[in-house]
Amino acid sequence: MVLQFISDYLKHRLTAKSRHGTHSPFVYKLVDEVIYDFSPKAEYGVIEEQRKKLLHDDALITVTDLGAGSHLNKNRQKRVKEIAKNALKSPGLAQLIFRLARYSEANRIAELGTCLGITTAYLAKSRPEAEVVTMEGCPQTAARAAQNFRELGLERIELQVGNFDQLLPEFIEKQDHLDFVYIDGNHREDATLNYFKLCLPKVHENTLLIFDDIYWSEGMKRAWTEIKNHPDVTVTVDLFWIGLVYFKKGQAKEHFKIKY
Repeated sequence: MVLQFISDYLKHRLTAKSRHGTHSPFVYKLVDEVIYDFSPKAEYGVIEEQRKKLLHDDALITVTDLGAGSHLNKNRQKRVKEIAKNALKSPGLAQLIFRLARYSEANRIAELGTCLGITTAYLAKSRPEAEVVTMEGCPQTAARAAQNFRELGLERIELQVGNFDQLLPEFIEKQDHLDFVYIDGNHREDATLNYFKLCLPKVHENTLLIFDDIYWSEGMKRAWTEIKNHPDVTVTVDLFWIGLVYFKKGQAKEHFKIKY
């Protein structure tokens, strides 16, 4: 599995383009102003300090894994610092998701897969006026995330704990529309496609769906291909680590691979 992942990554690097190989004005602007914006932001520092605390946290917690699990450690008991090292998004990727959320001007942000809450914190900081709803299957991990939110002074986060298969439909049913959904949990083909299909009735012109770990497994690669080919999808951006899905009306259907 690891060798296949490395092979997929190398193939992606060889075939992906930079902004200069992108002929779509929408995607060129997205790449130039958001994806390749590596300038420091005031919000980054405080969250990265919180990450450092987690990377030194020896507390042992019991992990309830309702998804596809970890390639690295399948033990039920893990130290917080091990979870922080192996499961948290890298600073670069978490900060990219921050920029995508800010650029989207979303009023409500949803996340599947809170983990220890670092990416959630970035989402909350990206749009302080927006409501952030984040869902986590593991009660103890969620409790540690909630502690992080308190320490960071983040009050506009609603943390829901339970099975995504129950939480997500209930959340979507209550929404008039979906602005921004980041799906980073239960990395299985059928679950990923189910979450995508649940979102479809509430997407609109400016909705952004982000799917994490689209090269995680053969099943996730098949799910990503099916999502790209769905008739309602007009633009996708494959960044290898994550996939962006847009529903721009009047836009020619195009798929982009971008180096990141």
